[in-house]
Amino acid sequence: MMSSDDPALLPAAFSRALADYVTHLDQERTVSPHTIRAYAGDIGSLLEHLHRLGHDAFDRVDRRALRSWLAHQSTLGAQRTTLQRRAAAARVFFAWCVRTGRIESDPALGLRSPKLPRRLPPTLGQGQARALMEAMVARAAEDDGPVAVRDVALLEILYASGIRVSELCGLDLTALDHDRQVLRVIGKGDKERAVPVGRPAWAALAAWLARRDELVKSRAETAVFLGERTGGRIDPRVVRRIVHRALAAVPGAPDLGPHGLRHAMATHLLEGGADLRSVQEMLGHASLATTQIYTHVTNDRLRAAFEQAHPRA
Repeated sequence: MMSSDDPALLPAAFSRALADYVTHLDQERTVSPHTIRAYAGDIGSLLEHLHRLGHDAFDRVDRRALRSWLAHQSTLGAQRTTLQRRAAAARVFFAWCVRTGRIESDPALGLRSPKLPRRLPPTLGQGQARALMEAMVARAAEDDGPVAVRDVALLEILYASGIRVSELCGLDLTALDHDRQVLRVIGKGDKERAVPVGRPAWAALAAWLARRDELVKSRAETAVFLGERTGGRIDPRVVRRIVHRALAAVPGAPDLGPHGLRHAMATHLLEGGADLRSVQEMLGHASLATTQIYTHVTNDRLRAAFEQAHPRA
């Protein structure tokens, strides 16, 4: 099979379009290198499939050819989430082809992503969240090293603010508004938002900042959270290990990563009466529909509690 990493094996029109599209993603759209690689791989796979079907230009490509690519991916074992991403990648790519004059009509119009079954994300109960923090504070009291203090602050901030692990790792000292106890976070699309943090989390953060100099290797380092070995900005993989290890010590808690604490924060806010729009702004969701999944989590819990406790359930 041809490799999408070698566009020279594609017809000239396809190879040029793929190279130009990657340049467009890199220079004109604010997407991460990981996203660029994923899109390039998806479109490279699509162009290979079109070439195998006998196409060497875009003018005769139709929706049926695109559907056959998705069907082929399915036979190779691609999951529904992967197929959904690849269908979206095809729609974005061909819309770009129309805008740049490579084709007159868009064959991806109406190309549907496979429907995904709605699954409620696993999350922590409020009691489990409390147990998690209490266990970490107790461990830090016994350890008394800077790493243990850092880990308490890290977990408190993740749960209190609901920020993404990339946003946590990207936090700089200048992003801390100590007077208002607010984080200035740079999220997806380089959009900045202000996220309030509660008193326990801010106190844990202050305790860590008082010990931060014990890990820092360079006075020029601006990151809030530092790695133990490097003394520089902490790596997301280290944060994930910290979260998994901490949750493993909480009886009955699901095995979650940092995103699980984000889910828990959103769910607990809604259970406490927060409105959906406010939760959307705190999480940095572009669409309210993305935030609405947490209403299903909350409703599911309320139904279970009702059926267990109400005398006429």
